[in-house]
Amino acid sequence: MIKHVKTLAACLSALLLAGCAASPTPAPTTTCYHVAMIAKSTSTEFWSAVFAGAEAAATEYNMDLTITGSESEEDYSSQNDLIEKAVEEGAQAIIFSASDYQQNAAAIDAAADKGVRIVVVDSAVNSSKVSAYVGADNYGAGQMAAKSALENVEGPLHVGLVSYNVNSPNAQEREEGVIDTLTASGRAATVYSVATPENARAETLTMLARHPEINVLISFNEAVSVGAAQAVSDLNRADDLWMVAFDSNITTVDALHTGAVDAMVVQNTYGMGYFSVENAYKLLAGQGSDVTRETETATRIIDRSNIFALDGQKAVFPFE
Repeated sequence: MIKHVKTLAACLSALLLAGCAASPTPAPTTTCYHVAMIAKSTSTEFWSAVFAGAEAAATEYNMDLTITGSESEEDYSSQNDLIEKAVEEGAQAIIFSASDYQQNAAAIDAAADKGVRIVVVDSAVNSSKVSAYVGADNYGAGQMAAKSALENVEGPLHVGLVSYNVNSPNAQEREEGVIDTLTASGRAATVYSVATPENARAETLTMLARHPEINVLISFNEAVSVGAAQAVSDLNRADDLWMVAFDSNITTVDALHTGAVDAMVVQNTYGMGYFSVENAYKLLAGQGSDVTRETETATRIIDRSNIFALDGQKAVFPFE
């Protein structure tokens, strides 16, 4: 299933003042740029918050923004089709989050070769033709997750990692951050891992059954975090297992309250969307010198000690 959203408000001001769509030669101050955002998914709260930030920036900068995405985060083929379609429909810039670092590269290169400006958000692609990247420090986020476990679990650590797309640099960097931090700590740590987003609950149950000694569980994105938290609840392991979930939604927030989840690594998803559209505007408006090659958005740990604080609420519910 593909979600297609067009922000009608994006060009409203320009339409009223100079007829952005109607006038063949609008004044430079009312030019309506056409931008396509192509996401890895349209069905998670993570991406809903990214879209909200993107639409806010599109309205502020009087841009025509189209949002599409594939149903599965692993479906790079659908993403490649969406890239080609966006170019055919006249997109002047594409804001892209890659399902596959390698498999999406040729389609992005082809779009850039036709003059389309490329901004990457959240998940990188192997292309030298990307003008800007907006996203979290994923290695640092992995370190943050590991430090949460080190600070709260005594004795030897037996760590289960629940990952997702093995071709995603985000997942790889988060895992590296966890393992490097555990190694540097000098604490005894054994690591087990599974990587299957479609069956995260079942695979986590299997991993915990095979390795009941696991006392730390770290899951690397919203979808697998939901499944992993459900597995912890199923096994009644909330009291003897420290779970760190990446991203947040209503299920993981509820799990934080019940104890199945102990901490969440929360990203600035709204900012990702906003800054990616802002960068696209600057690139198209001849302000490329003001665009930072890499914009690092904030990441923080939310747990039961700070979730009710105002800044904690803003982190977990970024656009409410």
